[in-house]
Amino acid sequence: MRPRDDAVDVAEPLARAGPAAPHDASGEQVVTRALTGLAPPARPARRWTPRRVVAVPAALDHPHGRRIVDRVEALGIEVERLRANRLTGVRGDTDRETYARAKSTLAIVVSPPSRRTLQPIAPSADWRVDLAEGCPAHCQYCYLAGSLSGPPVTRVYADLDDILANLAGYVGRGTVTSRRAARVGEGTTFEASCYTDPLALEHLTGSWRRAVEHFGAWDAPVQLRWTTKYADVDTFLGLPHAGRTRVRFSVNAAPVSDRLEGGTATVPERLDALRQLALAGYPVGLTIAPIMPMPGWREHYGELLDRIRATVTGIDRLDLTAELITHRFTPGSKEVLLGWYPRTRLEMDERSRRRKHGRFGAVKYVYPSDVMGDLRAWFDRELAARVPAVRVLYWT
Repeated sequence: MRPRDDAVDVAEPLARAGPAAPHDASGEQVVTRALTGLAPPARPARRWTPRRVVAVPAALDHPHGRRIVDRVEALGIEVERLRANRLTGVRGDTDRETYARAKSTLAIVVSPPSRRTLQPIAPSADWRVDLAEGCPAHCQYCYLAGSLSGPPVTRVYADLDDILANLAGYVGRGTVTSRRAARVGEGTTFEASCYTDPLALEHLTGSWRRAVEHFGAWDAPVQLRWTTKYADVDTFLGLPHAGRTRVRFSVNAAPVSDRLEGGTATVPERLDALRQLALAGYPVGLTIAPIMPMPGWREHYGELLDRIRATVTGIDRLDLTAELITHRFTPGSKEVLLGWYPRTRLEMDERSRRRKHGRFGAVKYVYPSDVMGDLRAWFDRELAARVPAVRVLYWT
């Protein structure tokens, strides 16, 4: 077990919080309370201003690292230049204090060497490419919980030029879009938002703008992909993207987005941003996630689909996809989330779920087969009826 000192290796990503708090596992009753008003509403989005920004020495050896420092300081935020590639001053006296400090810290670092060997990221894309790790939002179902280790400091990578240059060796080698007939038109796809939210950080880094320009100038069958819960897309509207970047917006029914997605843009704001990008010629997408069978879910998700239909009406040459992801959790992610959000009303009752084994024997809890069947049948039918232009990529 790691000693509780004040130093954290900057190559080590997101946080493991402390022991699980007592949790009411009453299934639907918990969902009902959480999503019908007893849980406090989530905070709306504003541009994130980290309380502390640090840069390790190695980051300043890279042009993009220096560009990030310049951007941050131009915003009036002081950048602390560390003497060594170690991040200090994050751990507090309690797990909650550590969480709060880490979530308000931005670290400008160099990506670990292991990240140059790209990993498949089915069913979304051929390859995962990381430009950052960590996210300033406060989603109570956070998919990063349990996936990464260390306090949840947001790390942005200074070696962006090297990261992008490394991608050429992976063209045509994937198995999700490179070789599958149903998606081969997308080319080799690179997912750049697995461990972060690009629009939450773009005003501080400029990393995804540079990535969009890189793919726009890359004369090859390739596509950059990223998803977001934010809406600040103005700096992307005039870029020469050449249709090689697909931006997806994560959306959900109002009871979920209003109560469980703290610090994010509202769903109407996200959909307005989707429309702006689509009108600017970008391929766009919806990530409807995490889908939850809350009381009245058909009505709530029906309202969401109607809002989506209104959003995309009248867009010429619309290229719209959807990815449908139901809520699931692992024992590790549950422990972390309850440490981060001890008063959450998010339903994580193993007794109401089906235990499923993933790759390498990992355990996760998903909805029972009959619930999954009802959800999928409804979405298949209603998406086709209400948003016929959408192309569903996968359900999970």
